[in-house]
Amino acid sequence: MKKTLLSLLAIFLIIEEWLWDLLTAFGRSLSRWLNLQQFEQCLSQTTATMALVAFSIPILIVTPINLAAFGLLAKGLILQGILMEVLAKLLGTLLVARVFALTKPQLLTFTFLRITYTTVTRWLQWAHAKVTETAVYRWAKQLKG
Repeated sequence: MKKTLLSLLAIFLIIEEWLWDLLTAFGRSLSRWLNLQQFEQCLSQTTATMALVAFSIPILIVTPINLAAFGLLAKGLILQGILMEVLAKLLGTLLVARVFALTKPQLLTFTFLRITYTTVTRWLQWAHAKVTETAVYRWAKQLKG
């Protein structure tokens, strides 16, 4: 059972890594295309309070999409609900990750966020170490190669 769960987690992790790389590159390209470099420069140098506000905005954008997806699922519209949740996940990863990357030093001045970030990072490192030991993960990394 443990091996099966680790294999499933490995598959999830490798997909997440692929998506992260893809969305990071897409975010940079989109930023250049929309000519947001100056805005991003200002954002990266903002105060901690403004960074927290900026970090909250993508979350506030994605939350209604998540709720709509849940509503579709509750009404039995499974495919539509899943597709909307995938959209929310992709949009959330793109926006939240980009804003976090730009404002990380300011955000980590807040004790709650610093403790949360440190705890989650330690857990992810532990989980990643366990998952990378699986054959499925090694195979997927070779595929990504």
